[in-house]
Amino acid sequence: MDFLVDNYAVLKTLHIIAFTTWMAGMFYLPRLFVYHADKPVGSDASETFKVMERRLLKAIINPSMVVTWIMGLCLMVATDALHAGGWFHAKLLLVVLLSAVHGMLVGQVRRFGRDERPHSGRYYRILNEVPTVIFIVIVPLVVLKPF
Repeated sequence: MDFLVDNYAVLKTLHIIAFTTWMAGMFYLPRLFVYHADKPVGSDASETFKVMERRLLKAIINPSMVVTWIMGLCLMVATDALHAGGWFHAKLLLVVLLSAVHGMLVGQVRRFGRDERPHSGRYYRILNEVPTVIFIVIVPLVVLKPF
């Protein structure tokens, strides 16, 4: 516990960096799906999108999510955030929801990897907005702590 409190600034810095990179990937991956959905199976473009999606997920999005969660849990313990107020519970719920969206995106990468085209580009355009909306709600909750 003392370690977490003594290193609060470092933990918070790592949490913000990880969350930022996680969100960048969550914004970009569905956009790749928009373009991939319209490419013919087996085409050079389709194969390129598969590589891009897989690398983005494995090299950036997954590790960023893990670090975000680890640092966030450390900060939660260090600050006793469970007793901080309703804003924290709302934020935590939204992060769980964002993690569920992350899981959905993992499933879509796998489906595209099997040359399945489960949805249209329009579906992915709409899905692309979900992480944005969650982000727009989380940041004010953390900064303003409105309740």
